[in-house]
Amino acid sequence: MRRKFLLLLEMGLILAGLALGWSAWKINSVLEQPLHVTQERLLDVPNGTNPNRMFYRMQNEGLLDDAVWLRLYWRFNMAGTPLHTGEYRLTPGMTVEQLFDAWRRADVVQYNLTLVEGWTFRQVRSAVAKHEKIKHTLDGLSDSEVMDKLGHTGVFPEGRFFPDTYRFVRGMSDVELLQQAYMRLDEVLAKEWAQRTTDLPYRDPYQALIMASLVEKETGIPQERGQIAGVFVRRLRLGMMLQTDPTVIYGMGERYNGKITRADLREPTPYNTYTMTGLPPTPIAMVGREAIHAALNPSNGTSLYFVARGDGSHVFSDDLDDHNSAVREFQLKRRADYRSSPAPQPESQPGVDEATPPEAPVEDAPAVPQAPEEPPVQDDPADGAQAAERPTPDDQY
Repeated sequence: MRRKFLLLLEMGLILAGLALGWSAWKINSVLEQPLHVTQERLLDVPNGTNPNRMFYRMQNEGLLDDAVWLRLYWRFNMAGTPLHTGEYRLTPGMTVEQLFDAWRRADVVQYNLTLVEGWTFRQVRSAVAKHEKIKHTLDGLSDSEVMDKLGHTGVFPEGRFFPDTYRFVRGMSDVELLQQAYMRLDEVLAKEWAQRTTDLPYRDPYQALIMASLVEKETGIPQERGQIAGVFVRRLRLGMMLQTDPTVIYGMGERYNGKITRADLREPTPYNTYTMTGLPPTPIAMVGREAIHAALNPSNGTSLYFVARGDGSHVFSDDLDDHNSAVREFQLKRRADYRSSPAPQPESQPGVDEATPPEAPVEDAPAVPQAPEEPPVQDDPADGAQAAERPTPDDQY
């Protein structure tokens, strides 16, 4: 009886060993099986999806076999390992084990969205809304409702987001992306404010941000930002109107069609720096770190005027006579290839996992030259340097 029991026990152990060995072989073969893909594709893992659901879904889509065995392997070997939301790249020859490794490392495909210096909040919202990989939750909301969603009720959105290239995975919401850009602007502004020069005509960092937006819209040449800011700061100290065209354009809103007339200059909008002294009430565009730094560290000097040369750079003048001479030289006799801003530089092409950043709209009328306190001296006087740039028979400014 005892010998029979021992024989049965021995046979049971042998069978158990064989079963364990076969199971180990089976699981190993399942892990080493190549995924059934003939060309590169993306596997989307939605938020809240668990591994078991993914195994059966992939088996139903014909991407792998033996989902039951994979489920057992995950339960006993990878319990507690999070399955990160996003897209994973599947390539020909890739094994299930390699896919598991990508899941462990959260090696998700990332996308890019570039927010550009000088954009308005309208352009920012348009760029975010057009990106198909972003989860859209803000469509149809007003700007104030968007700020409510971001947790900044009562904050005017213009200029409150930092221009940069943001990387994200599929499924990130527009709220999350805009929150990143908002916090990034606050961080940069706070750091630059702490390192500002003394004796500036700003009550708080927000006024510096407003000034930075004027600098951002006036020039794209890095070495000129400090000079532009210096002109504006000296004008503020002297109680002179800033008389900068980008504020007029911003105050016109959707009415702006590429032209500014003398009537537009006289229209008393809250942003028209030809009819009001001091800074406009809010920023007029999104600003980069360089513009913020220039606003808080303006160049020393005595110039109070500047006018566009036509190659993107400007001529700075201390008095109205010199400024009018520059207007006659560079504006009344425009060169054939005249530009009021620097020529755009070619951008690098995005990779397959990147989104192409939308281009900022091109304005027909230059929005960069500074106007003087008094009309320039010319045969047909008009109000400001910008008027001399575009002399026409009609009332165009």
